[in-house]
Amino acid sequence: MTARSVEDIQETCRIASAHGVPVVTRGAGTGLVGGGIAGVGEIVLSTRAMDRVLRISVENRLAVVEPGVINAELNRQLAERGLWWAPDPASRGISTVGGNVATNAGGLLCAKYGVTRESVLSLKVVLADGRLISVGHDTVKGVTGLDLCALMIGSEGTLGVIAECTLKLRPLVRGPVATISAYFSSVEQAARAAAAVVAAGLTPAVMELLDRRTLECVSRYNGLDLLARGDSLLLVQTDGTGAVAEAEAVHALVMAAGAVAEVTTDPEESARLMAVRREAFPAIESLGTLLVEDVAVPMDRMSAMFRRIRELEDRYDVIIPTACHAGDGNLHPAFAFPGDEVPEVVWKAAEALFEYALELGGTLSGEHGIGLLKRQWLKDELGDAQMAIQRQIKAAFDPAGILNPGKVFPPQG
Repeated sequence: MTARSVEDIQETCRIASAHGVPVVTRGAGTGLVGGGIAGVGEIVLSTRAMDRVLRISVENRLAVVEPGVINAELNRQLAERGLWWAPDPASRGISTVGGNVATNAGGLLCAKYGVTRESVLSLKVVLADGRLISVGHDTVKGVTGLDLCALMIGSEGTLGVIAECTLKLRPLVRGPVATISAYFSSVEQAARAAAAVVAAGLTPAVMELLDRRTLECVSRYNGLDLLARGDSLLLVQTDGTGAVAEAEAVHALVMAAGAVAEVTTDPEESARLMAVRREAFPAIESLGTLLVEDVAVPMDRMSAMFRRIRELEDRYDVIIPTACHAGDGNLHPAFAFPGDEVPEVVWKAAEALFEYALELGGTLSGEHGIGLLKRQWLKDELGDAQMAIQRQIKAAFDPAGILNPGKVFPPQG
């Protein structure tokens, strides 16, 4: 079913509710955990055609959009008004705002500008029985009742169907952008340097870390010799009025930590450097079918997490190229394998990776969500009591269990 209006969503949910038919909401299908995959006898409700920007208010710094609007297209229109919507997932050129909201998507700019939740004011949501509710506030402040808007963000289609989004905007960032490329002899050394940047009170717009395995893949992919200067690359970008001074402070810190580092304010050189990061997953995918994991750990434990990933490579005889949003401790260990079925050895390595992330005080997912792929480990993080409460919340919104069944929450029994 292709929805073109809120009324289409409501009618679909009414029919599905009356007949007990499951509904799986789908945007652009860019998710990485199987949240938008439907099974036999399930309705796929696509909101991709609902792609209008309904209103932009410069005075209130907000935009009202339909869920099928593409990130990059929204920001193209906002730029004409001197505004910007901050969420910046790697898929921003093809992912939808509704999908970003449903998964609480992150990206390269999260450490400074936050994940999607920080950029949403209110939502219109269609419930399982077709009722339409408005959650959140269009004002800067608002504390009436429980925060159901925050609850909907990241709920992966299990509580309702996002039908309209009111987004919090920022002024376009002005002034120069400075980019630091810092090569280190080990990824653990680079991770410690990234933690030191944060500990020093600096907040770069971008701080991305690529390990040796990832640099090997990108070098094969684009023909560059990225390993000539080190075994890992820390890319840091600063913006705003103090960008150059902040970049100089970052440069001094990474040099003191043992890096070979350079700073540039040249836009073309900065774009070339950032392209290395954005090419990471396509480069790894050239090795085979890709399974990208998504764990986050406290900043001062990133080095330990990278060390454990190297141990898992040796234990399971796999390679695990890992890119990291080093400004917020969000690692993306990736597995490439032949064929369509994930080999058992990959699942074993992934499970060990999840266990260690939790042991370090981290989380199973920093930004991709749970979907199908991680549901069996969710209770390991939440515990029995919280898992039961979350199921109760799900039942309050969707008593018949027809909204994206089998996603996030593993089947009971």
